[in-house]
Amino acid sequence: MEEVGGLLAAGEKALGDGDWATALAAFGSDGVCETAEGLSGLGNAQWWLGDVRAAFTSWERAYALYRRTNPAEAVFLALGLSMLYDANFGDRAAAQGWAARAVRVAAEVGDPVVGAWASLARAGAAEDVSAAAALAEAAYEVGADAGDRDLELCALSLWGAALIDLGQIIEGTALLDEALAGALGGEGARPDTVVLASCLLMRSCVRGADYLRVVQWVRSLDAFIARYGCPYLHSSCRASYGAVLVSTGDWPRAEAELTAAMELARDSLPAVRAEAAAFLAELRLAQGRVGEARQLLDGFEDRSVVQPVLAAVYLAEGEVATAVSLARRRLDDSLPLEEARLHELLGSACLVSGDVVGAVGEAEQLSDLGTTTDSGLIAARAARLCGRTLLAQGECQAAAARLAAAQTWFGLLEMPFEVARTRMQLAQAMATYDPAPAVAEARVALAVFEDLGAAADADAAAAWLRAAGATAARVGPRGLGLLTRRERDVLAALAVGLPNPEIAARLYISRRTVEHHVASILSKLGVRNRTEAAAYLTRVHE
Repeated sequence: MEEVGGLLAAGEKALGDGDWATALAAFGSDGVCETAEGLSGLGNAQWWLGDVRAAFTSWERAYALYRRTNPAEAVFLALGLSMLYDANFGDRAAAQGWAARAVRVAAEVGDPVVGAWASLARAGAAEDVSAAAALAEAAYEVGADAGDRDLELCALSLWGAALIDLGQIIEGTALLDEALAGALGGEGARPDTVVLASCLLMRSCVRGADYLRVVQWVRSLDAFIARYGCPYLHSSCRASYGAVLVSTGDWPRAEAELTAAMELARDSLPAVRAEAAAFLAELRLAQGRVGEARQLLDGFEDRSVVQPVLAAVYLAEGEVATAVSLARRRLDDSLPLEEARLHELLGSACLVSGDVVGAVGEAEQLSDLGTTTDSGLIAARAARLCGRTLLAQGECQAAAARLAAAQTWFGLLEMPFEVARTRMQLAQAMATYDPAPAVAEARVALAVFEDLGAAADADAAAAWLRAAGATAARVGPRGLGLLTRRERDVLAALAVGLPNPEIAARLYISRRTVEHHVASILSKLGVRNRTEAAAYLTRVHE
């Protein structure tokens, strides 16, 4: 018994230190993994190490044991299972079932703090957003009165997210900011509080295209990530984080996060898998890998999150009528941000077809939409489409003014790919009356496309420069020089055929870190898989 107690204590210390491998070993020891405490800790270590299915199995076994011996702890496990079934698998039925179980067991316990924790499960699983906000607000009051900072901060996060869903953006965002500040400031005792607060803030910001806020908070998370690892552990959270990285131009990390999200979502319901696929397809589309983008969306064509991306893929493939048909069908059920994207896509389709009048109509609808919101992204899209329609009508200087405004908007949103695309259109508008600056704008755009790895846009920019009589210096194929020292180590091991677990053991790094390095290597080398990466290294050395 003393040995079991010692291993449990060692496991808890390792969890507190973020040493997940040591915690896994301690909680997985004979005798320990048969106790409720051991199974609960084992689930936590497995979850942080990315073994999600094993974690759920451990937690559910721990719940069964706690239900007989310690109902209050059973409530916490039911709460966690409720939230994670939704976030990881999109399984709302399981989430609501575990939430109901948490509430019922908490009623038996009779402790108002435990009851407030259980009500957070109800808030997270509620279909009625107003009810979720009320439950979270009430739980916050209990947590504040009792001095339970984890409860207080988790409740603030859920309350803020619910307010944003209700359209109370400023108030909701303020609560999310406050919750994450308190969590990162060390007020809570559980790393899970940071995970919940950061994940809810991430998802809310992605819905509102508030990428700058995410970028600022990610910088603040550096110390936490260095100690515990990335807090975006749910598949939906990782996918959202990857989408932010795509928009903000960090494509190697986006590749790693979206690949991880796809892997995490493998056993999830279609809604979760579709979201991860849609975000990765966005990256492929930006990279000019249109065929791969389409393949990612196969089987998810009816999902609302996929349809705007699929319409963009159709347009990129020249299937204009199909793109227009899909975008128009999706417009009726769209929220403002998605509606703005669809109007811009429809305007682009009109311009491709030579229908300038139609493009002007889409631009006017997009501008009208911008007057009903305070979204910078909608303002940017509206200014860009207006500029393009003016250019199509030969009003080059007016077009340049609108495109310059769009460029400023995209810059404020920290979206370098969109800035470069707009800059290229600005160059086209300026070319007729101010050719030298136009060439300079195009060269800057080309450099950004090259740096990001946006191959199709880089080719188009280079072709435009050549047509304008200017040189278009290309940096050439993206090569080994872009890899970090550790990535070159991983590539060397990968090239001799080692699987990820053996690479991790050889280099003394975690399997997840190896996964991140492999995804980054593939992106930087512009290859599709490990075989091509190994062949690339062989060619370089020949």
